[in-house]
Amino acid sequence: MFKKILIANRGEIALRVIRTCKEMGIKTVAIYSTADKESLHVRFADEAVCIGPPVSTESYLSIPKIMAAVEITNADAIHPGYGFLSENTKFAKICEEYKVKFIGPTADQISKMGDKITAKETMIKAGVPVVPGSEGLLKDVKEAIKLAKVIGYPIIMKATAGGGGKGMRVVWKEEDLEDNWNKAKQESKAAFGNDGLYMEKFVEEPRHIEFQVLGDQYGNVIHLSERDCSIQRRHQKLIEESPSPFMTDELREKMGEAAVKAAKFIKYEGAGTIEFLVDKYRNFYFMEMNTRIQVEHPVTEEVVDLDLIKEQIRIAAGEKLEMGNRLPHGHAMECRINAEDVFKDFRPSPGKITSFHSPKGHGVRVDSHVYAGYTVPSNYDSLIAKLICRAPTREECIKKMARALDEFIVEGIKTTVPIHQQIMKHEEFKAGNFNTGFLNDFELKAQ
Repeated sequence: MFKKILIANRGEIALRVIRTCKEMGIKTVAIYSTADKESLHVRFADEAVCIGPPVSTESYLSIPKIMAAVEITNADAIHPGYGFLSENTKFAKICEEYKVKFIGPTADQISKMGDKITAKETMIKAGVPVVPGSEGLLKDVKEAIKLAKVIGYPIIMKATAGGGGKGMRVVWKEEDLEDNWNKAKQESKAAFGNDGLYMEKFVEEPRHIEFQVLGDQYGNVIHLSERDCSIQRRHQKLIEESPSPFMTDELREKMGEAAVKAAKFIKYEGAGTIEFLVDKYRNFYFMEMNTRIQVEHPVTEEVVDLDLIKEQIRIAAGEKLEMGNRLPHGHAMECRINAEDVFKDFRPSPGKITSFHSPKGHGVRVDSHVYAGYTVPSNYDSLIAKLICRAPTREECIKKMARALDEFIVEGIKTTVPIHQQIMKHEEFKAGNFNTGFLNDFELKAQ
């Protein structure tokens, strides 16, 4: 087992990793930018190293600075968290070269699943259902028009290096394709430095359902059932839950088998997530794989009673998986609490938190790195907390979440608490009748 782990991340996920490491008797090293010197992950780690100014490229994305922190602290492993360098092939490879264990998949596994085109080609070879579309990157708009006629409208164009909805355009008819093609390429180039596009059939009324998988170094792979992540705004998840209210036993079995098949095909090591689109007829299609721990991993932890960070560390240390697939018991739900003003088009709301009270009670969990007096920096993702509730049934879980949201007090900045409160009262949400377009027509009531 490792003696000391450096967490190459910040905020709530860094604190989450520190907690598990302490329980396992492993020393921890926090890295931080000058903007994060007052963050709780810095306070609770055994050691902390400042690696640069607030801008990410000079701190959390700087591989040389992170490796220098590893060297001066004698850490023997790195946990990358999510975001930043967690799915960076170069970073994983450098860790291998320096004989520092990267707690996650190998560089080769990341490369096979990190690029959406490569991942799709890999899944076709594995026999996992994929959305009909281009076999690779589209050469030009003429090829796009020709393929769209074959697939049939509506189609969706996606950036191969994309994420968060950037470089993505839905096209409903041929005369709109060229304009959307140009806009998608420009947006993709600006966001990722790569304007490569591919095309897929647009799945109407889709659910976003993902399966958590674990794979060890000996070829063993299991799944820990599903999470429904369909409540999204501009392709950014807001609410996640398990089990999915749309799921049937038969569908769970089929999707679970496909997820395990996908991970086994690339000999996956560590915790990962196979993401699917599921249409209204319950046909499912591979969308992408996240080769890291997910923001929403606590939802799975609550329904299968397992510490996923601990499992990541155990697998990285060479231990074997000694369990089978796990199905959900009870219901769990997570609301992402972001520093955003939901009444002003989700505008970021950085600044000093003057008052902070997190909800408590049976079945209520809050993962957060903030407190009263903490200043939310403007340089990073706006997530400040995750509110997770669990209960025997979905109905009880929603009621518990509504109560917990009413107890969540954050003053000094604006947060997403108000929209979560209103979603919990929405009859269609309570009935489980929603898809990824749910918030497109959602009427947010002024408070």
